[in-house]
Amino acid sequence: MKTQGENWIAILTRGLRSFNKTLREILYGMTLHEMDLELRKERQYLDHMFMLVVFGDLVGLPLLPPYYSMRLLPYIVPSIKRWKRSLLREKDLTDFVAADIS
Repeated sequence: MKTQGENWIAILTRGLRSFNKTLREILYGMTLHEMDLELRKERQYLDHMFMLVVFGDLVGLPLLPPYYSMRLLPYIVPSIKRWKRSLLREKDLTDFVAADIS
């Protein structure tokens, strides 16, 4: 059976955890969120370039001999469908302009 003091401690602990989580999310948003988004965009861009160089023959642009492509194929199979869809999707003007309005 809990005493009234234990209930207050549990409520205070829960409140402090909630405040701590909120504070961490605010600090992340203020400091690292934009950098995280830019790094994800850069990784996606490099991934697309790698796929284009290695498996360009799938979209009609052969750059490497098929031997190297076949050696790398088992590692790339899960992402081929997503890559082809993103490569062949219609682009909008806003896709090319990645400038912040600030």
